Amino acid sequence: MFTGLVEELGKVKELKKVENDGVEMTVECRVVLEGIQLGDSIAINGTCLTVIRFDAGSFSVGLAPETLRKTSLGEVQFGDFVNLERSVTPSTRMGGHFVQGHVDGTGTIVSFEPENDSLWVKIKASPDVLKYIVPKGYIAVDGTSLTVVNVLDDEGCFTFMLIAYTQLKICIPKKKVGDKVNLEVDILGKYVHRLLQGYQGAQAGSDMAGGREPELILYQEIFLSRAHQTMVII
Repeated sequence: MFTGLVEELGKVKELKKVENDGVEMTVECRVVLEGIQLGDSIAINGTCLTVIRFDAGSFSVGLAPETLRKTSLGEVQFGDFVNLERSVTPSTRMGGHFVQGHVDGTGTIVSFEPENDSLWVKIKASPDVLKYIVPKGYIAVDGTSLTVVNVLDDEGCFTFMLIAYTQLKICIPKKKVGDKVNLEVDILGKYVHRLLQGYQGAQAGSDMAGGREPELILYQEIFLSRAHQTMVII
């Protein structure tokens, strides 16, 4: 698991094709090499990958064909900068949000618009991803924990803003309009959506006839049936 707080920008040192259509990527870096071990998990642009080799100035990971298909890493080239973050430990501060490193899909950069020293970024996402994105909610873009500002359903897009400090620490501002970014939505939103899907299916016949919305039914029955328990719903 990760926090979405990028530790450093790494630089792609080598991309080598391997058998079965995979790729081995080597990244130059410094910070994430501290305490590194073979088999450790490091997120590269938000994709959780396993360290298969390292030396004093770089580490290597293997990219499977499925990873290349489902993420933007298939478009990374020699010399590109990438966001790096080591997986959390019991002592890690949770300054961002819960990021799994399991990319839900890719988005496309639609625009960059400066406002004073900050930068507006608009991303186009597929409907399957956009349905989980809400204003003021969390989203991981290339592994960076960000707060959504607007969701533009009619355009299939969402926006966020980068302050001057963040612009210097992540790779998104180094990309161009039309480039792809990795997207991971808030896992809690996916769990709630899944729960509601099952509940709606079970209650569609009787409860909808009574005029109550499925979401309201769910919340009412949870609290009524468990009023005697102490519950924390995140």
